[in-house]
Formats: sequence, structure tokens, C-alpha cells
Amino acid sequence: MEKMGNSSEIVSFVLAAYGNIGELKYLYFIIILIWYLSICVANTVLIVVIRVDRRLHEPMYILLCNLCVNEINASTSLYPLLLSQMFSDSHEVTVPWCFLQMCCMYTSAPAEFCSLAAMAYDRYVSICHPLRYNIIMKTERVFLLILLVWLYSFLSFIFSFSFIFSLKFCGRIIHNTYCDHQLIIRLSCSVPIQSFISNISFLLLSVFIPFSLILVSYMKILRVCRKTSKENKQKAVTTCTPQIVSVSNLFVGCIFYFIDFKFVVSQVPDEVRIVLPMYLLIFQPMLTPFMYGFKLPKIRLLFKRKSIALF
Repeated sequence: MEKMGNSSEIVSFVLAAYGNIGELKYLYFIIILIWYLSICVANTVLIVVIRVDRRLHEPMYILLCNLCVNEINASTSLYPLLLSQMFSDSHEVTVPWCFLQMCCMYTSAPAEFCSLAAMAYDRYVSICHPLRYNIIMKTERVFLLILLVWLYSFLSFIFSFSFIFSLKFCGRIIHNTYCDHQLIIRLSCSVPIQSFISNISFLLLSVFIPFSLILVSYMKILRVCRKTSKENKQKAVTTCTPQIVSVSNLFVGCIFYFIDFKFVVSQVPDEVRIVLPMYLLIFQPMLTPFMYGFKLPKIRLLFKRKSIALF
């Protein structure tokens, strides 16, 4: 770790994980740019399709729009900085921009889980209380639910990591391609006790509580489906499958992130250790529009009709 005598001199951090990639930076830049644009286009198309077709103005699809917005937010928190650093010689990022990236990135994580929890609750009401669905899931309540998702996500970030903003830093080398909170804490002149508490609280608020709500919703759905007809079971499976896949993929990403920082194996190449924590930001934003776009019957049929009309 690079040390400096006067912590007030720290005005920027250096992202040291880029290394010397030489002429490959042009290839990496093109691949990353195409992937980022593809994520934005795929999620935006799904939002626009839901927005323009009144048949899709239902709670589930409104909540899906919110999930797509979060996918764009999560991707934008990573890829623009990543692209800008490709052609940088110093790989420096100012402290405010680093904190801004960290805020966006660690707000999108609980927003993802909470959005899926809201969608799981919507499926629970639809399947377990179909006659009361329109009363419980009014449009006003859906938008209030979305507001609560973002408010909860932002407050969970502030509660867990606000102490980082007041830290004094004696180092400026971050051995990663983005501003990770754990590596930033290690650069402080004295590692505070809050660093351990913040990880636990963020895990509890961002993952455990939303996942518990998702689990309860699907357990109740499963209990009802066991007593219903085969046709209703098939319908429940069709509408719930994308959410189950999304939640499963989130946990795979969380495991990769946890292993990368807690059980770093010396035999693992540096490139793998850099990419693993970004697994969720690479695959999850693209998984969402394709899973819901192809799996949900109404959206799939709408795409088929539009394709036939065009050709």
C-alpha cells in the first residue's frame, strides 16, 4: 500500500488493476462498449414495449420496468468509468467520482433484491389471492412500492457505508478496476471498527431481508400450487420462472464476490479475481430483459406480432 505523509493530499485514487494491456485495449474497449450498449438497448426496449402497450399496464410489468431501470443504473455505475480508463495512462479517478460510483453501485444491489421481492409479492397476491388482486395491487400502491424500494436501497447504503466519506486516507492505490468499498477502507490511515459492522449490516439489509421476503412469498405460492389444477400450476411456473432464475443468478454473483475477497486463492489468476466480483454487473443486466422478454407470455406474443407486422 502506498503511504503518504499528509492524508489531506489524497484527492484521487489510482485503479491499479488495469495493468499494461498494450494494443489489446482497443479490442477490450470495443467489446465492453458493445456489451454496455446492448444492455442499455435491451432494457430500454423492454421498458418502451411495456410503456406503449396498454395491455401491459399491469402491476407485474410496471415492477419489471423498475427492475430494468435498475439494470441500466447498475451498468452505468461501472461501464462508463471502465471505458474511460482504457485509454488513460494514470488510471486516476477523483475521490468524489469514486464515492459517486460506489454510491450508485451499492444502491443498485439492494434495489435489485428489493425489486425482485416486490415482484415475488405481486406473484403471491396474483396466485394466492386472485379475487383481491386488483384491490391489493392498485397502480398507486405499485408506484408507492417502487418508491419504497429505492428509498430503502439508498438508506441501506447510507447506513452501511456513510462512515467512509469521513475517513482520512494514507494510500491511493486501489487494486481493482472500480472503486470497491473494502479496498477503499484499507487505504484509510486507521481501519475503523465500523468496517466489519458495515459489511454485516449491508449483507443483512441488502440480501437477507429481501431474500427472506422472496422465500416466504414463493413458499406460500408453492403451498397453494400443490392444491390447484395442472393448468394453474403451469401458469404459476411460467410467470415465476424468470424471477427464480434472476434470484439464483444473484446468489451465484454474491458467492463469487464473497469468495474473491474472503478466500483469495494465490493460484487463481489476477484476471479471474478481478472479473469475479463484477459477475453480477456483467451478466445480470442482460439476463433480465431476455428472461422476461422471452418467458412472459404477453411480452413474447407482443414481440411476435410486432415482428410479423414488420416483415
